[in-house]
Amino acid sequence: MADAREGWACATQGRLVQEFCDRSGVPYVVFQATRGRNAVAERADFSAALAQSPLPGAELVAGLQAADWNQALRSLAVAVPDDRPSIAVIDEVPWLVERDREFEGALQTVWDRHLSVKPVLLILVGSDMSVMEALRSYGRPFFGRATKMTVRPLHLADVRAMTRLDAADAVDALLITGGFPEIVQSWRPGMGRTDFLREAVANPLSPLLVAGELSLLGEFPEASHARAVLEAVGRGERTFSAIAAQAGGAGALPSGTLSPLLHTLQTKRILATDLPLSTKADTKNKRYRIADPYLRFWLAFLRRAIPLIERGRGDLALERIERSWTTWRGRAVEPIIRESLLPPAPR
Repeated sequence: MADAREGWACATQGRLVQEFCDRSGVPYVVFQATRGRNAVAERADFSAALAQSPLPGAELVAGLQAADWNQALRSLAVAVPDDRPSIAVIDEVPWLVERDREFEGALQTVWDRHLSVKPVLLILVGSDMSVMEALRSYGRPFFGRATKMTVRPLHLADVRAMTRLDAADAVDALLITGGFPEIVQSWRPGMGRTDFLREAVANPLSPLLVAGELSLLGEFPEASHARAVLEAVGRGERTFSAIAAQAGGAGALPSGTLSPLLHTLQTKRILATDLPLSTKADTKNKRYRIADPYLRFWLAFLRRAIPLIERGRGDLALERIERSWTTWRGRAVEPIIRESLLPPAPR
């Protein structure tokens, strides 16, 4: 079971899984769910993916119209071989669970009765970490049947190696790209921060600009309260009252609306909180921030600059970044330094 730190990371995660399958030398099937699609259409696509896969038993399930997920997953058990290894990937599992709660129970039943006795590696992928972790929790059907793997963005050392920058400039590169491989790859080796940004804001389709919108649209519609809260925090609001005032528009968001939104965004690892250093717990003075460095940069500088960039005035967007860069960086770098000072987790 693999999960990603946030939505944009899932594209990298999917690429890694595909590369793993291609290099494995064994037959495999990859199915990717579509958000918001009804369960009947998803099962039809799942059956079609099986029938078109190189799995030895694919022809045995061709044309199958599964009435439920139990039947659809049993067809997977028919398609995978008994005598040699194979791989089955189900991508964006949270979206399947969201649309059809039957999926979890069906997966557990088919795994226990049919798939677990075969030499098949079942990989479940999802970008919503809270949902993926819940699937493995006590009381859920798949409890005790999966091993977790979290795919994280590139480490600072990796960013430095790819960009060939000195230590200080590599930190800047991490703050801007978040360590996401596709964005880091667009940073030509040895290129300075300003030159990279100048090149990125000259192209409305550059990975630096596109990734943020894709990440948010995948989880939060533009008109949603959650999106408004994220944009308020991205603009620099850190306290509960300031976020409520900014996100509410004409009037502040009521506490009964904002509190569960903040809780959900923290559960999804999109927001993080910092507490005052004290001998006593002080939750009243907590400060909120965007957890991911790239999304923090995108919301602070690029979200509002997209109309300018689309009109060919990336130069104005760059000027705004340069004016605020030193101040913004001073605060944005703190979580990275704090995390780097933490002792490594025991193995």
